[in-house]
Amino acid sequence: MNQDFIKLLAAWALFHESADEGWKSAVARGQAQQPGRMSDGPEAFVQGLAALVDEEKERLKDRLAKGSDAESAEATKGLSERLDSLAFEIRELRGCVESLQATVDGFVQRERD
Repeated sequence: MNQDFIKLLAAWALFHESADEGWKSAVARGQAQQPGRMSDGPEAFVQGLAALVDEEKERLKDRLAKGSDAESAEATKGLSERLDSLAFEIRELRGCVESLQATVDGFVQRERD
């Protein structure tokens, strides 16, 4: 591979690693704050906010991990039931079309005779 490309990827990885470490540090400092201390200035506010966002992120990950299988099974069951219902309706429509075709064929045959 091209060395410049490898250097670019290395710089990108280092940037994201640094940003991630900065985020983790802000979350840790925010978690260590006492409630109501976000009024102590912009840094305290950002750190407290980071801690709140991190807590919500963890709850979201937990909900997604726990709910995905149950929701998928329920969605699959609902989809299966709807498809069965749709297949039944299509069979009914096919029967109606065949009946109409037979009636039209009868009229055409009568006209020829």
